[in-house]
Amino acid sequence: MLTAAIFVPLLGALLLLVLPPRERLLRAVATGVAAVPLALSAVAWARFRGGGPGASAAGGFEQVERVAWIPTLGASYAVGVDGISLPLVAMTALLFVAAVAYPVDLRGRPRAYLALFLFLESASLGVFLALDLLLFYVFFDLSIVGMYFLIGGWGHGEEARRAALKFFLYTLAGSLAILLAILALYLSSGTGTATGGAARTFDMARLIAERPLDGGGALATLAFLGFALGFGIKTPLVPFHTWLPPAHVDAPGPASTILAGVLLKMGTYGFVRVLLGMMPATFQRFAPAVAAVAVASILYGALVALAQPHLKRRIAYTSVNHMGYVLLGVAAAAGVLAGREEARALALTGATVEMVAHGLITGALFLISGSIFRRADTYEIAAFGGLAGRAPALTGTTAVAAFASLGLPGLAGFVAEFQIFVGAFAVYPWLAAVGLLGILITAALFLQLLQRTFLGELPERWAGWRDLTGVELASLGALLVLVVAIGVAPAPLLAVIDAGVRPLVGR
Repeated sequence: MLTAAIFVPLLGALLLLVLPPRERLLRAVATGVAAVPLALSAVAWARFRGGGPGASAAGGFEQVERVAWIPTLGASYAVGVDGISLPLVAMTALLFVAAVAYPVDLRGRPRAYLALFLFLESASLGVFLALDLLLFYVFFDLSIVGMYFLIGGWGHGEEARRAALKFFLYTLAGSLAILLAILALYLSSGTGTATGGAARTFDMARLIAERPLDGGGALATLAFLGFALGFGIKTPLVPFHTWLPPAHVDAPGPASTILAGVLLKMGTYGFVRVLLGMMPATFQRFAPAVAAVAVASILYGALVALAQPHLKRRIAYTSVNHMGYVLLGVAAAAGVLAGREEARALALTGATVEMVAHGLITGALFLISGSIFRRADTYEIAAFGGLAGRAPALTGTTAVAAFASLGLPGLAGFVAEFQIFVGAFAVYPWLAAVGLLGILITAALFLQLLQRTFLGELPERWAGWRDLTGVELASLGALLVLVVAIGVAPAPLLAVIDAGVRPLVGR
């Protein structure tokens, strides 16, 4: 079933290449294919046992599917889910359905655009489902390729290709650092069959159980730094964030939704799955530094976003800010090896909820920015004003997404950030106190955005402004209904996440 979730979109991409080049037909087929992993993730959610009977002893992985891939290297095709990955898989599948269905100028190349989206969906789901580090790396790299072509081929203006190249080079450099760290972890696993010990392996469950590079030593330090650099670029953390704003600004709206909602989570997911799961003692030594970088990202992202007159660039910098919240929660969970289990569990649970919440909220904001650009051909905030009277649906969806992003109670962002800061205060009280300023700045930047875009007098040039279409409203509604549902009744999501958090914090 999980294998089908990965490969059905890939087969769908091949199907699109032979269908007649009629945009409505191709989009309908692509949307239907993209929805298959969403349906399968719902089935996986229903079957999830939360560490009960049927879960593996190492790592708590369930619904595992495994076949030999490269036996001489100890690599296998292995996929499965736990309480950390399952919510990310479901969120990823939903975002792809919304992004594929969302209207955008395809520039006469609908087949290539939609096929790339389905290819990228396969790679993205593979990252979160992989239980083999080599397989994880393959999917991680393939996601870079898909996004590169979407930005370069369908981006805005002459700068799109340059932004795509910068994105590719930055993230490829990070993935090479991850590859070197993976090799160090692999070569330290087992003792080799020649000596009569266990064979070396890329198997994540075994690496979580054995932790071959956990603790001190030069190799453990270098491996940790390699992983942290690669995942930090992907997240992105300050100062490795500079590829993100141009990539978002020049990408089409749906591609920005996937970039922010899905690809950035591959970095934070790597911190949890690899560094916290396989190298907790090593992570503990570096946790204060990671927490400090996280707080710097929180404040820097919020302050720079506040100064942006460009709608999409402002939203892009809020991603730097929100990914800082995630890393603060992960660093707090890694900050001590024993004791304060409840606080560490709260921080890590909040970080995971924040990954899901940010994907839904910021994904919706980037879709909204795409709708605005289609109607106005500009992202400049100063060009707008008074749109609330002409576009109530656009105003309402933007307001819900903005208030969720600034952490208003009753919405998903509050559930995530409250848990992160409660947990972080128990481990790094001063850093957590400084990080709280980010919420205040985020509130200011979104309230200012709403005021300048939707309130006041409507400029004459927008007298004929069209409100959201049915497809746009349905796509945004699917995301924002979940934002409200998580904010009002988070228990079902928290129960699944807690099953993945428990083994990581020793509960």
